Amino acid sequence: MPVESTPMAEPRTGVPVRRILAVMLIFVAVYGAFAVYTGLEKIAGSLESFAYSSFLAACGLAFCNYVVRYFKWEFYLARLDIRGIPKVDSFFTFLSGFILTISPGKVGEVFKSLVLRETHGVPIERTAPIVIAERVTDLIGIIVLIVLGSIGFSGGLVWAGAGAVVVAALLIVVASRRISMGIIAMVGRMPGKVGKLAPKLHDAYESLATLVAPQNLFVPTVLSIAAWAFECLSLWVLLAGFQQTTSVLLCTFFYATSTLAGALVPVPGGLGITEGALQRQMMELGHVSEGTSTAAMLLVRFATLWFAVLLGFVALSALKRRHPTLFAAKG
Repeated sequence: MPVESTPMAEPRTGVPVRRILAVMLIFVAVYGAFAVYTGLEKIAGSLESFAYSSFLAACGLAFCNYVVRYFKWEFYLARLDIRGIPKVDSFFTFLSGFILTISPGKVGEVFKSLVLRETHGVPIERTAPIVIAERVTDLIGIIVLIVLGSIGFSGGLVWAGAGAVVVAALLIVVASRRISMGIIAMVGRMPGKVGKLAPKLHDAYESLATLVAPQNLFVPTVLSIAAWAFECLSLWVLLAGFQQTTSVLLCTFFYATSTLAGALVPVPGGLGITEGALQRQMMELGHVSEGTSTAAMLLVRFATLWFAVLLGFVALSALKRRHPTLFAAKG
């Protein structure tokens, strides 16, 4: 049944955006401390010969990733018959989810569902399953890129297998209505507010089952492969900026496997896990020096992770201008 967007006359809730910003700044400080810990002298030495235009190119490739994934967001909204949302609002809403992109598994991107409810009255339970569907197709896309990049590297197939197991488990649970309804029924029997979530979980499951149906997997998966290929290229561009001749396939392997590692371990944004795996592979398999691999790792994370967070805040600010009551305090 189609869901027409209905702009809200009054906001339903206040969201502590300042607190979110404070948390982001803490993570930036931690990241800066990490840069100091890894040795500024080694990084500075590598940066002396770095072509800084490569960093701008890496940011541009990361932005291409976001645009392609936005088309996937639009695909899912269409499949759920959610209509009447201006494309500009939809794009800014999609980007706003990046504010919480450093949450474990990026589940914080459900923030965009909250934004969509506040601006157009679309129930959260209708769109929140999109986040799970996005993660499933992203994982499939990453696994495909690992397989492509791991030609000649048996280690890549281990990460591909781990990711495939996670994806298969999710698809089995969602595909089995009996298992899913059993889990929801268990939640319904729990006391207090947890038990009251069961009806909403039921609605969310219906949306998720639609999104991961076989006929709705192909297009988003192709878009995911293209989107993450752009970010793999961002690593290649940055290494080229350091006059490194690492191949595109190797860079794809390095970036995709480290991204998968960070996704499988439940830590915010894969922080620490992704960086460690990426630097180690550049040094051991790509024969990149310690200083250059550290600098390249930090730059690619700024271009693909922190750049996304910044765009999230810019998009949310733009939405605030278009919808002044968005997350306004009551009273």
